[in-house]
Parts: sequence; structure tokens; C-alpha cells
Amino acid sequence: MSKECEETLEALKALGDPEKVEGMTRYGISKVGTLGISMPALKELAKEIGKRHGLALELWESGVHEARILAALVAEPSRVDRELMEAWVRDFDSWDVCDQVCSYLFSQTRFAYDVIPDWTRSEEEFVRRAGFVMIAVLAVHDKKAGDETFLGFFPLIERRAGDDRNFVKKAINWAIRQIGKRNPRLREECMTLARRIRAQGSPSARWIASDALRELSSKEVERRLEPRSSLVANRDAKRRNAKK
Repeated sequence: MSKECEETLEALKALGDPEKVEGMTRYGISKVGTLGISMPALKELAKEIGKRHGLALELWESGVHEARILAALVAEPSRVDRELMEAWVRDFDSWDVCDQVCSYLFSQTRFAYDVIPDWTRSEEEFVRRAGFVMIAVLAVHDKKAGDETFLGFFPLIERRAGDDRNFVKKAINWAIRQIGKRNPRLREECMTLARRIRAQGSPSARWIASDALRELSSKEVERRLEPRSSLVANRDAKRRNAKK
């Protein structure tokens, strides 16, 4: 282990709070290797360190819970290959490490979309969760992707909606809700998808669908998407008038 990694781990230990660890366990996070550090504190440390890909690899190998989240923050997406993604995803043992690594690192790599079919088919709980978290994160952050990209994930979502494992079903629900909040068309498509899933009849499918429908049919989401819809309509009208 390099001196830089040793010093970083010491800095993490200094930030740790045993009381926070107790609180984290109530949210399904294991105590093993967990120091009790908040995400704002980890982000601040990552900002001080900057992008250090070699350090990120060492931090991951340390096995320390927060060190692995920090690894995602200081790694260089352009240097992450598919092999590394497959190795790290199989190390996931906590929903928060899964979500942070997918959000801050994996979603920014050139393999972001490629891994989704394989990961959502995996029988491993956190690998499958990672596949659906990737969909949710990309739905939020990839503004350039077209509707068809996300409609293409619907068969994957429907196929796994019967998975009753808590961390999987919550990720599936998250993916549906985030796709549905991209624009009015996808909102309607996701509500239709949720109704099909509800008709599957399993407890997990009913929960996934009901929760997604509750949010997507809310006035808050409807109002949020209205201005976007109006802008598109006005833009199209201007284009038609310009052609006359």
C-alpha cells in the first residue's frame, strides 16, 4: 500500500463517527468496515484530493466502506474499463456503495449502457440492483439520450419486477420513476408500464407499481413537466410558422 493511500485511510478514520455507524445500520448498512462518515464530508475530502486513479484502486482494495465510496469520487472515468466495473460490482455488499459508485463513476464511463442488460439479469442482489440503479441515474443525468433508449429498458424492468428482494425492487421502482420524470411522453409510458407490472400480481410487483404510480400521477410531477411540454410545443409551433 502506498504512503498516499495510508495517509488517506488515516484521514478517513479521523472523520469517522461511531455513533453514525449505529444510525447507518438502521438503514441496512453493515457495520463491517464502516467508519460513519457523511457524504458531504467524503465529497469535501475528494475535492481536496482531486482525481487520483491509482489511489482510487488502492482505496477500493482496502475494503473500508467509506474508502470505496471515496474511490468512486477520485477515480478517472476515462480510465475505467469493463473489467474493472465487473470486478467492483461483484464487491458490492451495501446499497449505498452500489448507488454512489454507479452515480459518480460508472454512469460516466463509456460502458454505462453496455453493462445494464448483463447486470439486470444477474442473480446476485447487488449486481442486479446496480443494473437498475444505472438506468435510474442515466435517466436523470443523460440529457442527450432519446426516449427510445429508455423505452428499450421496459422489458428488463417488467421481467424483474417479481424480484422481492428489498434492494432490487426499490431500484426497479427508482428506475421507473426517474424515466417517467424525463418528459410528459415518458411519464405516460411509465404509468402504463406500472399498470402492466401491477397486473403481474406478486407482492413486489404490486409495490413497485403502486409507488411509481403514486409519484408519477402526482400534481407535483405533472406541474414540473408542464413547462417543459409547453416549451416543446412552442418550439414546434415556431418551426411550423417559419416554414410558411
